Amino acid sequence: MRMFVLLFLIGTLTVSSQKIYSSDYKSQSDINVYVVDYKSQADLLVYKVDYKSQAKGNNGLWFFVENKSYADVKVFFVDYKSQADLKIFFVDYKSQAGWNKKEQKHLLY
Repeated sequence: MRMFVLLFLIGTLTVSSQKIYSSDYKSQSDINVYVVDYKSQADLLVYKVDYKSQAKGNNGLWFFVENKSYADVKVFFVDYKSQADLKIFFVDYKSQAGWNKKEQKHLLY
């Protein structure tokens, strides 16, 4: 039983959700994001889901929240690629979402 509880706690700590708040100010954000023009330039391919229950895991399924207190991650969209911690591309289909460059994955945990 103790092992089950321990594994459960470890699992909940490593599972991240992708409820995103788009900040108006760089100083209020957790990470700076730049939207690239082509899929191949992106670290992460993002699909905007309609319901927060669909934004599970760290796989590019983002649900944008209106209030920063509900967000898992606060992002600021920068104007220049050189200012970004993470480069994303918005895809048209849920199945296209995911990481191109997994070394950046830690930014959304």
